Amino acid sequence: MKEIEKLYRLYFKDVYKYLRSITHDESLSEELLSDTFFKAMQSFHNFRGECDVRVWLCQIAKNLYFSHLKKYKKQAVIEEDVGSSKEISVEELLCDNESAFEIHQILHNMKEPYKEVFSLRVFGELTFRQIGTLFGKTEHWACVTYHRARNIIIGDLENEN
Repeated sequence: MKEIEKLYRLYFKDVYKYLRSITHDESLSEELLSDTFFKAMQSFHNFRGECDVRVWLCQIAKNLYFSHLKKYKKQAVIEEDVGSSKEISVEELLCDNESAFEIHQILHNMKEPYKEVFSLRVFGELTFRQIGTLFGKTEHWACVTYHRARNIIIGDLENEN
């Protein structure tokens, strides 16, 4: 675990810049950055050292980005079949009063720290670094926790419909 934290501190800026250069999207880059280090943590034992760690991390990031594009393309096709022209995010649903109430109900019953991290990110508009600092954790922890909370909300919304 210490190795991943060390890698994160050393390379997160480089990987983030790389992701920004290929995605041209700040929020997607942040999401993929957290996924990259999470995946690196899971597969660190497979790293053979045949290339620079930065190259390995950027390769993971690139593969995650390509997976995202494939998934997004599939979602776009499914949504076109249903009659919707774009994916609606949890944040966009909060603008609709009925959907916002459903999301607040889910949040009300959500366990901590997911509830607070999601609220701080969406309603408080704090960065992952700020949220991590509040909890005495890392930026990566805040990002992963936020995305887990977001996935819980999406799952619960899909189960209700």
